[in-house]
Amino acid sequence: MSKKVKLIVLLAVLLAVAGALLLKQRAASAVGAQTVDSAQSSPVPRLVDLGADKCIPCRMMAPILDELRTTYQGRLEVVFIDVWKDNSAGEKYGISSIPTQIFYDENGGELYRHVGFISKADILAKWSELGYSFN
Repeated sequence: MSKKVKLIVLLAVLLAVAGALLLKQRAASAVGAQTVDSAQSSPVPRLVDLGADKCIPCRMMAPILDELRTTYQGRLEVVFIDVWKDNSAGEKYGISSIPTQIFYDENGGELYRHVGFISKADILAKWSELGYSFN
């Protein structure tokens, strides 16, 4: 095979890989956008946690969020958004550190914002302070 043919094959492979990566990035952004949109419309109060799967305090929050989501299903919506997978979410929610938890009322109004790890007890105490009881 001549050098010219090898170069053409190499360029074709590079273009195919670049195209596949671009499609994957667009698909991830579309999924993240759906998550952000769903976090803004809910008939119940909601807790939006913006973090990342690989962030240590965020990983510590994961079982707490799962438990809240399960225990208070139908009374409290709990949404996790990975800002490392969806960069636009960080801008949309105006966050500069993760994890950040945003407490919303059932009309989508922001009630409170917390940065860093927060325990289940502290989350429930804050909801109570804001006038919501899930017991």
